[in-house]
Amino acid sequence: MLHRYNKVIYVGLLSLIAAALLLDYIPSLKPFTSYVTPPVVLFLGLAYALLCGQAYPKFNKTASKKLLQYAVVGLGFGMNLHEALASGKEGMTFTIISVVGTMLLGMLLGYKLLKINKTTAYLISSGTAICGGSAIAAVGPVVKAKDSEMSLALATVFVLNAIALFLFPILGRLLGLSQQEFGTWAAIAIHDTSSVVGAGAAYGEEALKVATTIKLTRALWIIPLTLVTSLIFRSDNKKISIPWFILCFVLAVVANTYLLDSVLEVGKFVSGIARKLLTITMFFIGASLSKETLKAVGIKPMLQGILLWIIISVGTLLYIIF
Repeated sequence: MLHRYNKVIYVGLLSLIAAALLLDYIPSLKPFTSYVTPPVVLFLGLAYALLCGQAYPKFNKTASKKLLQYAVVGLGFGMNLHEALASGKEGMTFTIISVVGTMLLGMLLGYKLLKINKTTAYLISSGTAICGGSAIAAVGPVVKAKDSEMSLALATVFVLNAIALFLFPILGRLLGLSQQEFGTWAAIAIHDTSSVVGAGAAYGEEALKVATTIKLTRALWIIPLTLVTSLIFRSDNKKISIPWFILCFVLAVVANTYLLDSVLEVGKFVSGIARKLLTITMFFIGASLSKETLKAVGIKPMLQGILLWIIISVGTLLYIIF
C-alpha cells in the first residue's frame, strides 16, 4: 500500500525536515527543532526506503554526494586553522598506523581467511582504512573492479556506516569520552566522511571539529593508496581520483582564520547552513538503501567488514583511553 504513495511520502518527509531546519532560525521555536538531528533524519530515510521502496534513486545518489561535499566545505568556515591543527596533531599518529594496519589486516581477513575474491576484499579494506565510498570509488577503476564488486563493497561499508552513526554517540557517552577523544575515535573507526561528521555533530561542537579535521586529513591518503594500488595490481591506469572538497575545506578554514576572523558571524552563519545541509544529506543517504542492497551484501563480505570494523574500533578506543 505504501509503495503506491512512495513519492508523495518522500516529498512530504523531505519537506517536513527542511521546514523544521528553517524554524531553527526562530529563537522561540528552537526547542522544538532540537530533535531534528543527523541520526534521526538518517533513521527516517532508512525507514522510508525499507517500508516504501526507492522513489528517486538517481536523485538520492547525486544529492547526497553533492550536498555532503558542500556541507563539509561549509563546515570549514566555522573552524580556526590553529585550533584545527592542534586538534588534528594527535590524530595524525593514529591515522598513519591505522591506515596501513587496516589494509594489511583487511586483506588477511578477507582474502586469506574468508576466501573472498581479492578485488572485493581489497575494496572493503580500502573503504574501511580511509574514507568509505570515496576510497572505494578512487581505487575501483585502478583495480578494474566489476560493477558487482563495487556495489558489494559499497553496500557493506554503507550498512556499517548507518550503524556507526547511531551507535558511536551512545557508546561515547556511556564510556564518558571527552569531545577530543570521541572526535578522534569517530574519525578513525567510522568509514565514510558523512557518518563521521554526523556522529561528531551528534556528540558535540568540539567533537565535530576534531572528527572533521582528522577525517579529512585521513582522506588525503587516497593519493598514496591509489599509487600503491596501481603497483600491486599492475594497472596501466594512472588516473588518480582526489576529492576536490578536501582542498576546498582547507581553503575555507584558512579564509575563516585570516579573512573572516574579525567578522565571526559570517563564518558562524555559513557553518550553520552547512550543518543543515548535512542533516538533509542524511535523509538522502538513508533513502538510498534498498532491500536488494541488503541482500547483495552477502555474508562473507559483510563478515569481513564487521570483523575489521570491530578490531579497528576497539583497538583505537583502547589506545585513546589508556
